[in-house]
Parts: sequence; structure tokens; C-alpha cells
Amino acid sequence: MKAIIGFIEKGKPFFDKLASNAYLQAIRDGFLTAMPAILFSSIFILIAALPEVFGIVLPEAVSSWLWRVYNLSMGIVAILVAATTARSLAENLSRRLPAGMSINIISVMLASITGFMMLAVTEIDGGIDVTYLGTKGLLCSFIAAFITANMYKWCTLKNITITMPPEVPGVISNVFKNVFPFSFSVLVCVLIDTIARNVFNISFAESMIALFSPIFSAADSYPGLMLVAGAMAFFWFLGIHGPSIVEPAVAAALYANVETNLRMMEAGEHATHALTIGMNNFVACLGGTGCTFVVPFLLIWMCKSKQLKAVGKASIVPCCFGVNEPVLFAAPIVLNPYFFVPFLLAPMINVCIFKFFVDVLQMNSFVYVMPWAMPGPLGLFFGTGMAPLALVLAVVLLVVDVVLYLPFIKAYDVTLVAEESRKHEEIVEEEREEAEENKAEEAGSLDHDLNVLVLCVGAGTSAMFANAVNKGAEAENLPVKAKAEAFGAHTDILKDFQLVVLSPQVQSRYDEIAADASQYGIKLVRTKGAQYIQLTKDPKGAVEFVVKEANCKE
Repeated sequence: MKAIIGFIEKGKPFFDKLASNAYLQAIRDGFLTAMPAILFSSIFILIAALPEVFGIVLPEAVSSWLWRVYNLSMGIVAILVAATTARSLAENLSRRLPAGMSINIISVMLASITGFMMLAVTEIDGGIDVTYLGTKGLLCSFIAAFITANMYKWCTLKNITITMPPEVPGVISNVFKNVFPFSFSVLVCVLIDTIARNVFNISFAESMIALFSPIFSAADSYPGLMLVAGAMAFFWFLGIHGPSIVEPAVAAALYANVETNLRMMEAGEHATHALTIGMNNFVACLGGTGCTFVVPFLLIWMCKSKQLKAVGKASIVPCCFGVNEPVLFAAPIVLNPYFFVPFLLAPMINVCIFKFFVDVLQMNSFVYVMPWAMPGPLGLFFGTGMAPLALVLAVVLLVVDVVLYLPFIKAYDVTLVAEESRKHEEIVEEEREEAEENKAEEAGSLDHDLNVLVLCVGAGTSAMFANAVNKGAEAENLPVKAKAEAFGAHTDILKDFQLVVLSPQVQSRYDEIAADASQYGIKLVRTKGAQYIQLTKDPKGAVEFVVKEANCKE
């Protein structure tokens, strides 16, 4: 097994490069930015639909109003994603431009929206067809965003612009500066749609749906679901954030299928599409990637190793809310041969069981988008419209995950117990020496306020780290303030900080963040998995770490 792990680890540089792909990042960050609108709309449709589960019929006026809010928010999500994806990609491309050159991000967003409308909208009597403004148009959103961001980059590099005299105010000059890239971007989209209509006799949006339907249908099969779930776990096992690589590839289907399921359920039909964002969050990633919901409980109740018991206690609450980095890096699970089999098998078996419940037992699949941090069993129950079988499914998934993980955890526990027994005296001595060193070591003094930004993928573990720093600073009376943020949402606030701490999940994007930080002379600090998790639980150690890094000369 160690030989297999070693062989797999050799491919890590390639997978790191894949994880840092600008286009995959743009899709993922675009969805994250648009997520408030998606969750907002889901709340209203949940309010409209759930009373019916209990036999309560809402007044027609109330029901219509709730559906109106849903349709006018979720119904334009493709427009929003066209803008947010373009923004993310344009920011990425702008960082790579020569010094003195930049891309106007707002203009890119507007051009992407306009280009998307050219690709997705068909005129009808009295208005336009809005079919592809929602989740069905997400593929067009990505294409419009990619075209627009690259066109602006090309025009900027070639200096294709309208230059105004120095006397003209900057606001007016910027308007003319972006005329060419805006026009070229939109015209390319117009040309693409025109070709589709003349060659296929349908709009470009319709042709994209027809083209990708077989692929998405294949992804909705047992092998397809296993591939999606297994790939996410495989990448995370290498220490690379798997969902960041896999989700963008099927993002259009993940969200479109939820809306399709909802329409099917409202029509009295069976909601059959298993490949949904809910399946990804609450089945394939039950308790985090690798289905680690049960792992902290097993570590606490079934293990004798002090290390594993401590990890279980520290990670039980985060894992319940889908944040499993504490157990991934502290057990550790990442690159640990003992966990390779259950970490990959649990998600793959979970999705197969879920599809069995949907296809054979006729349980409705996910019809609502729930917040990803909702505890898995609750997300499964509410996301499927409170389907009674969802409660049975939740129990089955937890039992199956226990059966899969328990033998491997026990085997790993035996190894650690033996190791702890052999090295007990050494460990005690090391702990005593470390305690003396920590006692003697001073955090250092600061003659200025220190603002620290902690970045991770979803602002989950970064919030834990930032809270530890703030608690430590308060206890030590140090002028240090820490803030947590998800990667992608940091660019607008970066200038307000003097130190940026990177979680292990965003190591593959170091160069990108370093380019941003260098503009403001901000120091960038990497952390290792076990070190990072340990500091989230050690306020004094966390604040000493950031102060030491801030005082350390590069």
C-alpha cells in the first residue's frame, strides 16, 4: 500500500497545476460569489413547498408571491454567474499582465452579461424567452465569461483602445478605453450564436444543452456518480482541495438538475436526477470530502491512542458542519495508507446507495439547495423536500460509513498505541522541553497594529484560525486583529492587512496570492497541515506565530 501511495504522490505536482487552472478556479469562484442569490431563492421556495408536506395549503396570493421571488432570483442565476465568473477570470489574467497594465473588471462583467444575453436569449412576440437565463444557461455563462476576459486581456496587451487627450477626465477616458474590448467580446458571442442558428437551426444555448446532455446523463449514472465522488476524495487524499477541481466540470448539471427536480416534483412527478449539488454536499461529502462525518466519533469511542482521541474531540464539531480539515491533517488522513481505501470507497458507495433510493425506492432526489455547512443528515432531509425515506437513507449511509472506516481506524489505532507505548518516555521528555521553551519564548513586541488575513477555500478553517489569533491577542494584550476569508473574496480587502496566512488547502494558489500581496508589500506565510490545525486550537500559539512571522525579516 505504501508503494501505491508513493506512486500516487509522484503525480501531485501535476494535480497541483490542475487545481490552479485559471478557468476551473473562475467557475468555482463564480459560483461561490453567486451563492447568496441561490440560497436566498431556495429559502423562499422551501417556505412555499414545505407546508404541503404537512397538508397545509397556503393562500394562492402567498404561494404566488413566494414563487415569484424564487423565479426572479434563481431564474436569472446564469446572468449572475456570467458576471461573477468573468470577474474571477479577469482578476486572474490581470495579475499576469506586465507592470502598468490592468483590466477593467467592472467593464468585463458588463460585457460578459451582454455577451451571455446574445448567446442565450431568443426574441419572441412581446418580449424574450427567459428559459436559459436560469440554471439551463450556465454553460453559456462560462463561455461568455471566458471569451470576454480573454478579449480584454488581448486588447490590453495589444493596446487596442481609444486614447483620449490628457485634459479629458479619467472617468470619461475609461469609458472610451473599454469600447473596443467590450465590442469585440459581444460581437464574438453574436457571431457564435448566429453560426449555431444557421447551422443547427437552434440557439447556441439550446445547442450546448443538446451537446452536453449525453455527458451529464452519463455523469448521472452509477459509474458517473462514482467517478465524481471518487475523484474528489482522491485529490483531497493528496492534500489538494478535490471539489475545486471536480465540481467546476459538472457545475452546470449540479445546479440545473436541482431546478429540474423541483419542477418535476411540483408537477407531481418523481424527481429523478441524482447528480445535484445536494448529493455532492450531503451524500458524497457527508461530513466533508471522504464522508468523514462518523470518523471523529469512531476516534473518540473506538480508539485507545491518545493522539486519535484528541483529534476526534477537536474535529467532531467541525466535521458535523462539513469542515473536515482538522481530521484530514491532524489524524492525519491525507497520504495515510491506512485511510486510502475507506476515504475513496465511502463516497463512491454512498452515492450508489443514494441513487438506489432514488431509482428503485422512488425517493425524490434533491429539490432544494441547502447551505453546504448544514449537518449532512439535516441537509439530506430538507434538501429532498423532507422525504421520509431520506431519514432512512441518512441512517443507512452513517452505518455503511462506520463499517467501512472502523477496521482501518482500528488497525491504525493499534499501530499508534504500540508507537506511543515505545516512545512514552521520549514523548514526555519532548513535551517537557517544549513546555519550557514555550514558557521562555516571548511573543515579541509590536510597535504598530497588526492586521492578519487568514485564507482558505471556504472560510471554514480560516475562521477557526482567525478566532484563535484574536483570542490569543486579547489574552496577551497585543494589537493584533485577524480576519478569515475565502479565496476569491480577498482581493478587494487585501490592502487592509499586513500579513496573510495561507491554509494548506490554498497552497496550490500561492503564486497567484503572492502576486496580489506584492502590490501592497504584504507578507505571505504558508502553513503545514498539522501545524495549521494545531494552531486553530492554541490561541497563545496562534498569536505568537503571526507576531513572529510579522517580525521576521524575509
